[in-house]
Amino acid sequence: MAYSDFSLTRVVKDFSLTLDESQDLFQSLTPMAVPPALKEWIEEHLPLALGNNTEKARSEMLIAPILLTVRRLLDRHVTLHSGVDFSVDESRGLVGFCDFIMTRSEDMYLVSAPVLMLVEAKNEDFKKGIGQCFAEMIAAREFNEREGEPYDVIWGCVTTGNLWKFVTLRNSTAQIDRAEYHISQIDHVLAILIRILSQSP
Repeated sequence: MAYSDFSLTRVVKDFSLTLDESQDLFQSLTPMAVPPALKEWIEEHLPLALGNNTEKARSEMLIAPILLTVRRLLDRHVTLHSGVDFSVDESRGLVGFCDFIMTRSEDMYLVSAPVLMLVEAKNEDFKKGIGQCFAEMIAAREFNEREGEPYDVIWGCVTTGNLWKFVTLRNSTAQIDRAEYHISQIDHVLAILIRILSQSP
């Protein structure tokens, strides 16, 4: 079993999570100005990414450029890992490759201090993607505790590149943000990502 095998129902059951879908997690957060280079990139490449309609196209043309912009806005004090093996506990199925991991570390060669796990929604299946994302977040929490860098909260995001949905894990409570953000709200998405990654552990 691997991260991608977890449905939302299974991850809640297997890890005794309490699901909370009642909160608008970023309701009071002010959107931020979008860097002109990113705005131009999205305007130029969005039609092509959606026209290709493949995970690879959305990943390369939309998701990665947005996450790299966030890294640049945070003066490269965070690192983006893409498509890495993040096997933590094989006995519980917490193994496999992760689409994207963002860390509060400048180490580009080793995954250290994961704080945001990001999953591409396969076939735009958000419910399945959320289950996989929570499994990765549980693994990230265990990894951080093992490395002596425990965080109270682990964040996650499921995205098609065009749509973005955020989730959070605190103790045994798994929260799914009520809001869903469209690429036209990239000012909101950037503000959320910056807030998550710049918070103190």
